[in-house]
This record gives sequence, C-alpha cells and structure tokens, in this order.
Amino acid sequence: MDRERLHRLLSLGFEKGASDIHFQVGYLPLYRFNGELVELRYKVLTPEDTEAIADILVEASPDKSLDDRNELDLAYEIPGEGRFRVNISRERRAHNIVLRVIPLSIKSYEELNLPGVLHEIAHLQRGLVLVTGATGTGKSTTLATMLQEINQTRKCKIITIEDPVEFIFSHEKSIITQREIGTDTMSFPDALHSALRQDPDVIMVGEIRNAETVDTALKAAETGHAVFSSIHTADVVTTLRRVASFFASEEQQQVRERLADNIQAIVSLRLLPNKKGTGRVPAVEIMRTTRSIREVIRDPNRAVEIHDLIEKGRADMQMQTFDQHLLDLYLANKIRLETASDAASNPRDFATKLALEGDGTYEQTDEPLAVSDDDQNPRF
Repeated sequence: MDRERLHRLLSLGFEKGASDIHFQVGYLPLYRFNGELVELRYKVLTPEDTEAIADILVEASPDKSLDDRNELDLAYEIPGEGRFRVNISRERRAHNIVLRVIPLSIKSYEELNLPGVLHEIAHLQRGLVLVTGATGTGKSTTLATMLQEINQTRKCKIITIEDPVEFIFSHEKSIITQREIGTDTMSFPDALHSALRQDPDVIMVGEIRNAETVDTALKAAETGHAVFSSIHTADVVTTLRRVASFFASEEQQQVRERLADNIQAIVSLRLLPNKKGTGRVPAVEIMRTTRSIREVIRDPNRAVEIHDLIEKGRADMQMQTFDQHLLDLYLANKIRLETASDAASNPRDFATKLALEGDGTYEQTDEPLAVSDDDQNPRF
C-alpha cells in the first residue's frame, strides 16, 4: 500500500459521499453510506497493508507517534479534496484504522436540513450551548455551520479547541484561532484556561469529556463568553443528567445551579433514513432556556417536566421535542411512517398526535441505495 493508492481509496470516499472509511485486517475496505457499511471490490487487507496506511497517516503529523501507544487520534488532509478525522488502534497486534470524512466546504443549515432557529442560537452573545447526539449524527458539522455563520456576520474573535481539528475556517469577518489537543495544547481544560486570557468572544470546545472541562466551560460562560460544545448524549434530559454526573454527589447541586444560570440552548440530533432511502435527515430536539426551565434544571426531581416545557415552548421560543419534529418530517413527506414511529421517544403519544394531525397519504417509494461503480480502479 503506497501513498498514491491510499489517496485513491480515500478520494473515493469524497466522490461517493461516504461518511466513514474503515481499514481492518482480514476485510475489504469498508465505506459507510447513509449508516450502512458497503464493501469495496479491492482486496482483503493484510497486516502489512494497515501498517503501511497507519505509517502514511502518522507521517503527516510530525508531532504524533504510534510508538508505545495503542490508540491515536489525528487529522489527515488531501489538499484540494478534504480532510479526515483519523483513529488508529491496535487489534491483535495489527492496526485498525477508521477515517471520518470531513468535506472542505461547510454546509449551510438549509443544506443540512436543520431548523432555522439555529440561526438565532448561533448569535447568542453569552452562555453555554451544547450540541448532543450519538457518534456520527452530525454534531461537529452542526457546530461548524454555527461558527461559520458567526464568522460571516460578526467582527469577533473565535477560538476552537479540538481533538483533532476538523473543519478548517478561513478568516471572514471574524478572527479565528484553531488549537489541537496534543499538538498546540495538552488538554481541553488547559486550552480553555488559556483561552480566557486571549480576549475571545466565542469559544468552541470540541467535546465535553470530564468534570474539569465542564467546570472551565461554565467559568467561560459565567465571564460573559459564548461557549459552544458537544457531548455524547441522546436528548435534552439525558444531557443535563450527564453533565451533573461528571461531579461527585455533593457537588452536583451546585453544578445544576450553574447550569441553570448559564445554559442557553441544547440541540440534540438523530439521523434517520429519508423516505427514498438515498440519504439521511436529522431529527432535532431543541431546548432554549426560560425562567421555568431554569427552575426545573435546579431541581433534579422535576426533570420529567422539561419535555412538557419544550413542547409548550414551540410557538413563542421555537423549541421542539424529537416527537414534534418527527411528526413534521413525516407530514412533510421526508421520512416513512415506520421510521418516525420507531424513532419516537414516546410511540403511544406520537401515534395519538399523528391521529390528531391527520397522517396524510403519500406514495411510498422503495428505491435502493445505488452507488455507481464506473471507476476504473476500486469499485463497490
């Protein structure tokens, strides 16, 4: 496996619209399309192949090394085509490599099918905004779109702290500093502490991972900065619980108080197959803080009330639950009924609301995912 052949395999990911590429010993190269893994008609990879791939990827990051390490995260770029977030791990003494495809261009809210209220959330001047969801649901892409809007419309300073740096921003109206863990700084908390002395207006923390990161992010919000970050949680209620759970039990109430004072919005994402099966669309739950929501955040025994408050806040605050958005997507003919029902947080309530709204009648199509194989080299 040489660099030219590897680049051909990686470029295929951009051309075909893959979200991830897998290289693992004993398997053909695998590309993820719309949530499904598809094999490439190439050859079964050997330990020598994946070792060569790992060496090529690591060579592009002189500050990174696989020596005495079983896992490594880094970024890799093919100039003019795009970037990849790379994870290299060991499996039975061989290398296992997964690359997340990151396009060069940052898509708009409309291209991503995201709700328009994210325009308003991106322009918050202070406080904490969390974008949540499982791996691969578009958290980084959504954050990049929000930061790009700030970059295009405000004269301010933006600092991003990432592991690794994913989307590369060009300076438009804003000044942007992008720092990478392990290369430019040792950790998220270290970089956050330093960022507070760098006159930022907006800080983006790639991921909330521990109590120290939460504490520092809240301090940044408390001192008047807009802080954007992501966390691996399923929905709004789970997010609030997870943030508190990073801390010892005797500290959790204080954390809830600080969250109540500083959280401005939580945006939770789920990706669902579209009606034709040719792509995926996001279902989005959105919480924006009101006086009532702040009171509920402070009291863990009232967490069950948050869902109802979000539901009721749709008209005036443009909040929405997953089930409300699922109903919108179904009635807009974007997803199938079974997809919406399976993804609903409360299937019984969803069915009741669907009956009240009128479920509509649409022509169902069963077009399979088609990946053309007109390339002269590797084919699916």
